[in-house]
Amino acid sequence: MISQGASTLYGPHTLSGYIQEFEKLATSLVQGTDIAPGPSPPDLLDKQLGFLPGVVADGTPSGVDFGDCKDDVPANSSYKAGDTVYAQFYTGCPRNDLLTEGTYALVEVLDATAKWQPAYDDDDWSVKYLWSRPMKYSTYSFGTVEWTVPESAQPGVYRIRHFGAYKRLFGEVKHFTGTSSAFVVTI
Repeated sequence: MISQGASTLYGPHTLSGYIQEFEKLATSLVQGTDIAPGPSPPDLLDKQLGFLPGVVADGTPSGVDFGDCKDDVPANSSYKAGDTVYAQFYTGCPRNDLLTEGTYALVEVLDATAKWQPAYDDDDWSVKYLWSRPMKYSTYSFGTVEWTVPESAQPGVYRIRHFGAYKRLFGEVKHFTGTSSAFVVTI
């Protein structure tokens, strides 16, 4: 049996603790009684060890901005359910900002009022965000957004957006967005 005990706050006793607390909750729900809140787990963020070096710098070729498309969606392209659409952007290292309250990738649809509305993001199974830095000592990196059009997608005009952050040498982290060309999804 493989144990993941070292990866949890309470080690090998985590399962027993969950069972104990869920039994209390289930009993309380059945009996209609209140349960006093227990202690909160300790905040150990300042005690965590990180072994990855910090991001030194991100860069783009001359005349290219972060968020610009390296490989855009083909002009006048059309897709249907099951097809995969992709766009590749010049980006920064995702460790600059993990975007825990945001997203790296968003698929937007044009609504009846000609405004772009979020349709799918990297929380959806149909959207993948892939980061790469092909050359080991280069500052150039790429973010590829792939969207496999789901059966549930409505016909319409769509586009892909990428969100990220970059860091210049000795600089602060700055955020950017990039947008692909529009494309059509048909039935």
